[in-house]
Amino acid sequence: MAGPDLRPDPAIQAFFPFDGADGADVVAGTSPATGDQSGRSSHQNGALCTYGPRLTESYKRAAYYLDRILKGEKPGDLPIERPTLFKLVVNLKTAKALGLTVPRTILARADEVIE
Repeated sequence: MAGPDLRPDPAIQAFFPFDGADGADVVAGTSPATGDQSGRSSHQNGALCTYGPRLTESYKRAAYYLDRILKGEKPGDLPIERPTLFKLVVNLKTAKALGLTVPRTILARADEVIE
């Protein structure tokens, strides 16, 4: 008797980073859902889309806070900030490999579209 099929659902796996850049590995079930250890972004590794704060802005704000702390301000007295700039990236290669059509409204709002 064969054991249970433990392969992840390709539709769910599309939202996680992969080793393959075109999404074909997702459909074939051969791409592992590993962490992004290559230094490349999730969308470059085959994720269908990514949405999150722009890291360059976060780094700038961290440097600003560090400067204030080094000038003598107490970290506990500094206000907590939330990101205000976000980036949406859509990977059409992965969408095509999964047989999905990304709505034009999403593509119009995307900061980057990988074709």
